[in-house]
Amino acid sequence: MKSNKAEIIDFLQREFPQSLQKCEIETITEKGASIIYHVGSADLRPGGTVSGPTMMTAADYALYIAILGEIGIVALAVTTNLSVNFLRKPTAAQDIRAVCQLMKVGKALIVGDVWLYSIDLDEPIAHAVGTYSIPPRQ
Repeated sequence: MKSNKAEIIDFLQREFPQSLQKCEIETITEKGASIIYHVGSADLRPGGTVSGPTMMTAADYALYIAILGEIGIVALAVTTNLSVNFLRKPTAAQDIRAVCQLMKVGKALIVGDVWLYSIDLDEPIAHAVGTYSIPPRQ
């Protein structure tokens, strides 16, 4: 059972409200989603760039949102793997857009592809591939 943006936001407000402090759901699509991560000074590292953990958070969150959109609200869907390639220096203090496309939606595992962009750049700043484990339905 798929979930729409309003249902996902309602779930997150109840169960994971801290996730909405920095992340905004932009779109939910067929087997995909895009989010905006609002970058602040705490997300920057020395050298005037966005930290790797911040970009990883954006990728993981986009993947989670795409999964909730595709299979419905499954609270215990959890990351089992996340591999990130950092491609170029993001613009400091610019928000990040993470665009996820699910590649495989199985009963136990879901694999997705995420491209990350600084809002002001056309070229991607990072690419991630992640796998989520889905608990068995009872």
